[in-house]
Amino acid sequence: MAEKVSRPTQAPKERAFLVGVSLRGKPQLLPLEESLAELARLAETAGLEVVGEATQRLDRPYPKTFVGPGKLEEIKALVEETQADVVIFDDELSPRHLRELEAFFGENVRVLDRTALILDIFAQHAHTREGALQVELAQYEYRLPRLTRAWTHLARQTGGGGGRAGRMGGVGLRGPGERQLEVDRRDIRRRMAHLRKELDKVRAHRQRYRARRRKNRLPVVALVGYTNAGKSTLLNRLTNADVYVADQLFATLDPTTRRVELPGGHLALFTDTVGFIQKLPTSLVAAFRATLEEITEADLLLHVIDITHPHASAQAEAVLQTLREIGADHIPILTVLNKIDLLDDPDRAQAALEAFPNAVAISALTGQGIPELLQAVSDKLYASYEPVVVDLPYEQGGLIALFHEMGQVEEVQHHRGGVRIRGRLPGRLVARYAPFMIREEGRTAGTDA
Repeated sequence: MAEKVSRPTQAPKERAFLVGVSLRGKPQLLPLEESLAELARLAETAGLEVVGEATQRLDRPYPKTFVGPGKLEEIKALVEETQADVVIFDDELSPRHLRELEAFFGENVRVLDRTALILDIFAQHAHTREGALQVELAQYEYRLPRLTRAWTHLARQTGGGGGRAGRMGGVGLRGPGERQLEVDRRDIRRRMAHLRKELDKVRAHRQRYRARRRKNRLPVVALVGYTNAGKSTLLNRLTNADVYVADQLFATLDPTTRRVELPGGHLALFTDTVGFIQKLPTSLVAAFRATLEEITEADLLLHVIDITHPHASAQAEAVLQTLREIGADHIPILTVLNKIDLLDDPDRAQAALEAFPNAVAISALTGQGIPELLQAVSDKLYASYEPVVVDLPYEQGGLIALFHEMGQVEEVQHHRGGVRIRGRLPGRLVARYAPFMIREEGRTAGTDA
């Protein structure tokens, strides 16, 4: 009888229990149930198996444990019943919340919040050096104020010396745990400073690259949208690129740029960027500054919306909110309603177009509507001109020359500090002149006219 060969089996997935809280009076883009469904997708993207969930509605979070003590006991019983390994909260927990919850659930159950989960997904999906640097910095930004639990067992072993000194505010002996904590914090701060320097180099490289692009006069179109809206699929459709596509949240993190030919023989550079999401932590926005600059420097934004999603409007608002946070809300936007091939009722597509005026309906998967989209992009970049009056200092010679070359000049007035130009500019160029625009009261944005 042949001997059976044992094959290695895949390690079982960690089991996750989700906790969502709705705060009365606090506006939320998505209903609590939908936000928890999104958290479940995040957990699955991170490789976890969701085994249960609990919700609570509160006026405000409890100072110690975020949720109420009765609800916490209920969650603990459900965690034991479902044999969950990790409890994930759908909001960012304060260091105190995290510390108290870890103590309550014990060493066998990890406690995470939405931010930590997103950071874990980012760490799995960052494939370039820039992406890895950004993720590592964001992780340290998050962990530094929460760096406590790892050394509490050492503090207990000291016989209370360091602990008593801390509680009483005295200058007594410090325990080894406390000393180790200070060393760790110092090492983390040193590493963070190094990461910021490395990212500054990446940023400088990107700025030089963008300067070369401007010199070539190629407009840049940035694809933005809620995560999983279909941006990467659209870029692949437009350029025959091979950008990674998956039915996951945050499937791609690193920006990809490809050249696209528009109707009339015009060329443009299309850039795929990281997807947005509601409750996107500020620390993540800051850490991904170098990547997000691809958005803030664009001539046109394609806001890709998954029109089949039941909360498409809320997702769209989350994207617009993030664009405001990163200072990109002044850039012209073309709304793209994606996945119309999944709509079984043509009336729904028409209703969607009415809900989002000046939008183009497409299917990035099948190619439906792509010619109309490219024509709309060409019109936005090359056909539409906006009337402007700008006051440009002489040191902005590049912008002065660009206005004469690409715009329609109606009047030029030279003065001691520079030149005032009245005329019309292609919509794609208006954002570059925003700091020098003349407002209605006759003053520039930042200097006297």
